Amino acid sequence: MLESNCRFFIVDDHQLIVDGIIGMLRGEENFIFTGSANDGFSTEEKLNELEGQVDLVITDINMAGQTGIDLCKKIKSAFPAVKVLIISMYQNNAVIREAMMAEADGYILKTSGKKDFVFAVERIMEGGSYYSEAILPIIYQEFKKEQEKVEALAQLTSRELDVLKLIVKELTSEDIAKELFISKKTVDNHRQNLLVKTGSKSSIGLVKFAIKAGLEIH
Repeated sequence: MLESNCRFFIVDDHQLIVDGIIGMLRGEENFIFTGSANDGFSTEEKLNELEGQVDLVITDINMAGQTGIDLCKKIKSAFPAVKVLIISMYQNNAVIREAMMAEADGYILKTSGKKDFVFAVERIMEGGSYYSEAILPIIYQEFKKEQEKVEALAQLTSRELDVLKLIVKELTSEDIAKELFISKKTVDNHRQNLLVKTGSKSSIGLVKFAIKAGLEIH
């Protein structure tokens, strides 16, 4: 049970969903409905009008014109004190990753029941976050991939990273040698080491590795 009030605002382009959430939370202690919108653009206007009167925005992810993720980014920028809970039918990696990158405080599936929904809101309002149990394996996979990327880059020497960055820029071994003031033979040795360490078979493979690993190219 919440120790303080949760003033929530609902965004969904289906009024039936809006009414359903209101009905579901009606009667719950300390839950106060402050308003709703059927699209992201009008949400921004209404939040400006209600400045300081909204604690949580509950938004659908799939809306015409502006997605719930786009709206989340704007809310986090313009109203940093406002929490955002995304509701969705989607449970694929790309969408969940986008929601996390947008710093959504929670992501709950529309198949969830009232108990889970109320728990999600309470968890968020207590300063935590909530992502549906069904998508936790996906989140784990995403973090595991990020960890593997970091570990993959960590095994490379600073000089190998220099060479890799230039390979990504499509420079030849001769060009790389001139750029780094080393011999072509040394570049070829670094290139061979890169192929072995990254498990790549060609320069294209090295480029793919660099992209997947999130290597910053300046």
